[in-house]
Amino acid sequence: MQQILHYPNLKTVLTVEKVLQEADTVITKSELKRRLPTQIMHQTLNLILEYLEKSGKIIIGTKGLTWTYNNNPKLKSLLSRAVRVA
Repeated sequence: MQQILHYPNLKTVLTVEKVLQEADTVITKSELKRRLPTQIMHQTLNLILEYLEKSGKIIIGTKGLTWTYNNNPKLKSLLSRAVRVA
């Protein structure tokens, strides 16, 4: 396990989230870095992406990163009333 030199602050995490949410397709890490308004250390970005993946907000695939989290209240309501068919 490598030693973490720098933990991201909340503003940085939210910035990365916003860029990923606004991406209309799968994007690579290098494309994500280009779209960020400020530079982020590679290790810090990896830590943020690991957190977002573990929390179920993104999927990291072979072609890049995809935002998957949906916070739509109508969708949540429909899912809570849905009947599961076996």
